[in-house]
Amino acid sequence: MKQWMRTQGGWWLAWLALTAAGAVWLARAELEQIHQDFETDVRIAHRLMSQQMVQYDAVLATLALLEPSTGADQPEQRLPSVYSSILRVQRRDRDEPWADSAQAGALAAAEARSRSQQRPELAMLDLAHGRYALVIGATPFSYALDIDLAGSVPWRDWPMDPQRSPVRLSLQRDGQQLMLQPGVPAANGWRFGLTKALASPSQPFDLVAERQVGWGELPWRRIAGWAAAVAVLLAGLWAAQRQRVARRRAEELLRLGQVARLNALGELSAGLAHELNQPLTAVLANAQAARRLLDDEPPDLATARDAMGQAVEQARRAAGVVGRLRRVIERPEAGGDAKPLVLQEVVRSAMHLLAPEFAKHTINAQFDATAQAPVRVQAEAVALEQIVHNLLMNALQALELVPAAERRLVVSVGRNGQEGVLTVTDNGRGIAPEALPRLFEPFFSTREGGLGLGLSLSETLAGGMGGSLSAANASPRGARFTLLLPLVAPSP
Repeated sequence: MKQWMRTQGGWWLAWLALTAAGAVWLARAELEQIHQDFETDVRIAHRLMSQQMVQYDAVLATLALLEPSTGADQPEQRLPSVYSSILRVQRRDRDEPWADSAQAGALAAAEARSRSQQRPELAMLDLAHGRYALVIGATPFSYALDIDLAGSVPWRDWPMDPQRSPVRLSLQRDGQQLMLQPGVPAANGWRFGLTKALASPSQPFDLVAERQVGWGELPWRRIAGWAAAVAVLLAGLWAAQRQRVARRRAEELLRLGQVARLNALGELSAGLAHELNQPLTAVLANAQAARRLLDDEPPDLATARDAMGQAVEQARRAAGVVGRLRRVIERPEAGGDAKPLVLQEVVRSAMHLLAPEFAKHTINAQFDATAQAPVRVQAEAVALEQIVHNLLMNALQALELVPAAERRLVVSVGRNGQEGVLTVTDNGRGIAPEALPRLFEPFFSTREGGLGLGLSLSETLAGGMGGSLSAANASPRGARFTLLLPLVAPSP
């Protein structure tokens, strides 16, 4: 169960990690695209506003270069009808003051700066209301344009919808600000900002742009699709792994079953040979004695002698058949190819193979080999696997007789001197006292329908590897089987 939970947890962690990585990648890609779109729109707006400011500079420069009219007709006064953002044009002769006495001081100061800098200069800046004046000092006349800054925005070519765009855009100068579009604020998320001065030395307004990206603007649909795709992929991999593990488990169980059947058949043939050899030998000896007795009698007893000779031949033939059967199916010696084995790994492999059976019968199987050093024993791999498999199956069958909620199986591995110790303990009904001495006898079984060869075979295999197998009742109830095997000799 712990192994199953660890496996399931690993798949969930893999899904979470891949989903998180994909979500971060998609979110970063979306934020990068939003940032690129933001910068593109702001640069377009900056270029359009710069063109407007440069146009005002060009208008003033043109007025200063044209030959002025001295009469009542002043052609520059027709400029407001051509440029709606130009509210008024003022002209001052060098010997006269500015016509608007309220603005005369500010216009005169801007004119002086203009003559010094040789370019138009700002005057009467009022960004809160979107108004300012642009002055150029020239000879014989100086000019001033009263400009509506809000009306200077070319909305027809504007790259954004000023009412719906999430970008906040404003013109700023000397602590004053004119809001071009309010933008859409976000309570939390990411902030993009960009500040660029307009390309006009006479009107150096700063175009300030801000963009707030909220969590709701992330590509949640694509993230959900990615999470679903990862889940489908991992589910397919998990199903494929389960099929592979189930196939390997079935193959291993089939192999163990075939080995068990062959070993049981070998045990059966050995028992039959042992049981039949004695009566057949007796028949042979009695037939030979009768033949000798009959040979001592003078009467004609040819028929009797022939009959007894046939009996002798049949007995020899039966003994030969049993001998040949035993030689054909006899089990190989257990210790023939003994090698160092880690007892914990053998137990873990056997419990993995029987995990579905434990789950099917609701058996709480406990084995924790991570807290102790490997126990290396000298044993034959197939024989040791067969013993462990038989002990676990024996415990599983014993636990079928107790309520499901109480079924408990404990497997432990340790050392005892020069021997490795494997203990299998169940909390079943235990072993009857009269059955305990005969438990390892061939064909003796306490289970209805059992052949009585599993424990006998296991004891024989253990003895063939230089070990032993014993059984006892556990406290307060149940049975305990203990397998002892020689430890691997340490290297000199």
